[in-house]
Amino acid sequence: MIKAVVFDLDNTLVDFVKMKEGAIDAAVDAMIDAGLTLPRDDAKRKIFAIYEKKGIEFQQVFDLFLQQELGEIDYKIHAAGIVAYRKAREAALVLYPHVNLALMELAKRGLKLAVVSDAPRLQAWLRLCYLQLQHIFDVVVTYDDAGARKPDPAPFQRVLNQLMVEPHEALMVGDWPERDITGAATIGMPTVFARYGDTFGTVHSGADFEIDDLLELIDIVEGRRKPDRKRGEKPQKA
Repeated sequence: MIKAVVFDLDNTLVDFVKMKEGAIDAAVDAMIDAGLTLPRDDAKRKIFAIYEKKGIEFQQVFDLFLQQELGEIDYKIHAAGIVAYRKAREAALVLYPHVNLALMELAKRGLKLAVVSDAPRLQAWLRLCYLQLQHIFDVVVTYDDAGARKPDPAPFQRVLNQLMVEPHEALMVGDWPERDITGAATIGMPTVFARYGDTFGTVHSGADFEIDDLLELIDIVEGRRKPDRKRGEKPQKA
């Protein structure tokens, strides 16, 4: 019997990729307007190269970018980029369709709800609060809380301990097969692949279930839907 549902945050509840790309587009345009003499596409490519190296949550990305391009931080350009980034990020940070409805339906059925995210603690909570989800979840486990990133078992075990449920009693829902699905399955959690958030062209996720809409979770937790695959199949990409 399923007693809890655990969600990844980015690209499972919120469209993080769309938000990040829109925010960087706005930041680059603002920096060019403020005096940056670099083609737009080149600037975007170099900023994302920094994210690739430092991590997508790297908070000093514009500092490092300007240091590399100008040899120093021009604070007029720097501030223009930050302001534009923050405005665009807030405008683009939206939930996937039916997320609120699905969460409410699960809560009404008495299920405990949790988040396990590789994001830093503050960034995860900022996103949850901006989307007014801070009161929905019984437990939120971030990288700072677990001290390890998925697929390490530590974050999954921590959330189960705090929810006070056994692995087979908690569904794990995520968009990243190698991290969300493999990590949860390793400790015995049934898994759900959020295909709508997939950015890798995954063919076979290795999850017990695959969904195109979060509302499909209702049939899964109520036992009306059989698993989509045999446990042990490996994730595959296109």
